[in-house]
Amino acid sequence: MKKTKNILQDTFGREHAYLRISLIERCNLRCSYCMPEEGVPLSPKRHLMTYEEIYDIAKTFVKHGVSKIRLTGGEPLVRKDFNVVLEKLASLPVELSITSNAVIIDKFIDILKTNGVKNLNISLDSLNRDKFKEITRRDNFEKVYNNILLLIKEGFNVKVNVVLMKGFNDNEIIDFIHFTKDLPISVRFIEFMPFDGNRWDMSKMVSYKDIMNHVFESFPETSVERLQDAPNDTSKNYKIKDFAGSFAIISSVTNPFCDSCNRLRLTANGQLKNCLFSATESDILGTLRAGKPIEPIIEKAVKAKFKVRGGMNTLEKLQEPERHNQNRSMITIGG
Repeated sequence: MKKTKNILQDTFGREHAYLRISLIERCNLRCSYCMPEEGVPLSPKRHLMTYEEIYDIAKTFVKHGVSKIRLTGGEPLVRKDFNVVLEKLASLPVELSITSNAVIIDKFIDILKTNGVKNLNISLDSLNRDKFKEITRRDNFEKVYNNILLLIKEGFNVKVNVVLMKGFNDNEIIDFIHFTKDLPISVRFIEFMPFDGNRWDMSKMVSYKDIMNHVFESFPETSVERLQDAPNDTSKNYKIKDFAGSFAIISSVTNPFCDSCNRLRLTANGQLKNCLFSATESDILGTLRAGKPIEPIIEKAVKAKFKVRGGMNTLEKLQEPERHNQNRSMITIGG
């Protein structure tokens, strides 16, 4: 499809070719950094996008230049019509990828292959069963671990996302890097970020600098190779010499990648977020259901995007709790 108007370019010249679509707010895990312990109010089913609406909205974004769509949740695979959503989106000229916790992904191997999905991001915050159970509030470690191995065996490109929290799993940084020794995967360490209800504070965060200090304490500096980052990449990529896989750091807090951001997020209830940290949303679904064109809403949202982290351009602003409380919990954003 030809791009008819550059509605996806913001006032800083950033063009947004990457759309993340949350398919569902529910999840089969209860990770503490994603969901408050007491849970979150979920949108009524009638407020969620149908598969037809997801397709229609995605088609409009593709028309205007989106070339990559990532499906997220909650856990996208628990949506009952996931296969239908995937098949519809696979008919568009885009690269499709998925973020999952991998608890049930073994049931979807064939449908992923049939629809050309090659790239999978899998969440795994500990290689220790007890820690996994503590952070997810579920006892599914073996299932997730074995499914990661299965995905690699089946030929998928697998990235493992690890949210680091000081005093909890920061002592596993080197274990995760050793996880890449014989497996062709990328382990991505993610700085703990503030969202409503996850009890974030700066002291819990393991920074980019902290992570690299751990690395250089355990590996000779000459063995740590800096890799070329892909265009618009959120991560700084490395590998240990002669290891099959690699590791990366996503430093949204201490070293944000906002200058090259090309991402937009569509929540499961059809709200467009122009930034993960933004407290404002634009109602795409309501506009669509009213029979009105959604392009003006998209353009206005993109043009309103701040230069850095939803306007939180300093660490001091990032540490103000009221700013986080105005945003959603991560589970209802879609990551």
